Amino acid sequence: MQKTWKPIREPAVAGQFYPADPDALKATVDDLLDRQEGSSISGEIVAVLAPHAGYPYSGPTAAAAYRAIRRRSYDAVVVMSPSHREAFEGASVYARGSYRTPLGLVPVEEDLARDILSRDPDAHVSDAGHRVDPPSPFGLSRPRGEHAVEVQIPFLQETLPDLRIVPIVMAGSDFDLCRGLGQAIAGASRGRRVLIVASSDLYHGYSYDECVQTDAETLGRIEAFDPEEFSRRVERQECQACGSAPITTAMIAARQMGADRAAVVARTNSGDVTGAKEGYVVGYGAALFYRSPSGPDEGEGSERLNAEQREHLLHIARTAIREAVHGRPLPPLKDLPGPLRIPRGAFVTLKHRGELRGCIGHVYTHLSLAETVQQMAAAAALRDPRFPPVSPDELPEIEVEISVLSLPRKIEDVEQVCVGQHGLIVHHPDGQGLLLPQVAVERGWDRETFLAHTCRKAGLSRDAWKRPETEISVFSAEVFGER
Repeated sequence: MQKTWKPIREPAVAGQFYPADPDALKATVDDLLDRQEGSSISGEIVAVLAPHAGYPYSGPTAAAAYRAIRRRSYDAVVVMSPSHREAFEGASVYARGSYRTPLGLVPVEEDLARDILSRDPDAHVSDAGHRVDPPSPFGLSRPRGEHAVEVQIPFLQETLPDLRIVPIVMAGSDFDLCRGLGQAIAGASRGRRVLIVASSDLYHGYSYDECVQTDAETLGRIEAFDPEEFSRRVERQECQACGSAPITTAMIAARQMGADRAAVVARTNSGDVTGAKEGYVVGYGAALFYRSPSGPDEGEGSERLNAEQREHLLHIARTAIREAVHGRPLPPLKDLPGPLRIPRGAFVTLKHRGELRGCIGHVYTHLSLAETVQQMAAAAALRDPRFPPVSPDELPEIEVEISVLSLPRKIEDVEQVCVGQHGLIVHHPDGQGLLLPQVAVERGWDRETFLAHTCRKAGLSRDAWKRPETEISVFSAEVFGER
């Protein structure tokens, strides 16, 4: 039987970013890994952030991420990087064949690649971002090609046995692109043990002090694990990462795959490595995205509030509504009890004479619970697009209700949906919708009616929850209002 030819992506930066000799490369990677402390994280690691500079510069930082996955088991690894050399549209997936490093061939997990491609119209099969220009005759130039996927692979070869990968290079950082690809990766990972690697350096510029400051902000936003807010901060240049798109995509996918925590495990920059604090500086960071052992519905941040803490939040919400309606700035929050300082999602619902008057919230946020309630209360009064802004005359009759949310948990069987206990989030390539737990109770819906209305909220057909590409997540809410 004739064998089918499959492409091999040859190394482009061996001998430049890392040793070209197999023995030297293995020794280098193993030494970098052995020098790192073992991770104390016991939960399931779903994604990692690792830098992609030359090993003498960012190798120790990358090794901190890869040491954490040593002796863990995955069916495949999706490795995402930005494109440094080529301009193209969307995400370029190397969907068949293998990548070669001096340590050997790494095959592409072709079934997973096809599944991702089928779920995301902006992902396409291409050698863009993967192609290698051959060296010139007589050794006048070296091979040239994108390095940011390639430099991750030797670390993976030394940490994960029977490695199979899906290499993806992204051009552009539009949030919709990241969301589509993240949802596709998460959907395609159902029934598989998949690790995601986001390849990215951080600050690039000519100020060491600015590098330290910017990287602290960037890594703080990554650790807050709010992909949409991180993307906004990058767009406003408050955060900096050449691989912001892979990072955002990895966070979106990891969230949908059950991760509920992020931890920065290493950081440095080229100035620290070389000792040269003048001139061009590049920042490096490593992070893990994981599901805590207690799961996203339990653990820190999910404790119920006591009566005093509830009253405190209601006072914050009422004050925010009043100040926002009168056009005054929101007051600073002081002397907050511990549970109100923890980042948690929340919705604020306003009613006027028993009828809905506004409802806005965040599921994922880096803000403290108190800040979330304050900002969402003001937004519900002024910025719910379904209603005109609340007027000062309406304030005496406005009723406030707060829903403090657990982190969502993806489910595989709709029989797991408990009406009266769970809120719903429907994810689909064409839209996303959310309904709070109390909505189904107030309207007397059964499970299928609840699912149907959540689909309609997403702009989908009522039966979209039955489609294989639709993902359903549940969450719980602690709901309370003014007496």
